[in-house]
Amino acid sequence: MNMLLLFAALGAITFLLRLSFIGLLGQRRIPPALQIALRFVPLAILTAITVPEIVMQDGRLITSLAEPKLVAGVVAVLVAARTRKILPTLAAGMATLWLARWVLQSVS
Repeated sequence: MNMLLLFAALGAITFLLRLSFIGLLGQRRIPPALQIALRFVPLAILTAITVPEIVMQDGRLITSLAEPKLVAGVVAVLVAARTRKILPTLAAGMATLWLARWVLQSVS
């Protein structure tokens, strides 16, 4: 029951936060500089979530280039910079991750 109340409260808070922005900014014109800045918000959030997962392990910075996550992350960044498309980026990153894990298991 406590979890249900928690989810309901979190849902209501999320709804009210989104509604407040729609209500406050719905009738106003957003300045061009703010519109440009808002385009980068999803990228900034995704970066903030994924980079620590890629460059850290057990709370410590990865120092070895033999870490599959680090190699896959570098490949994904390179593919994303080259293609600017999500699907090739995900495919290249995951394929590299799987291949690097397989190679490291074969060597060990």
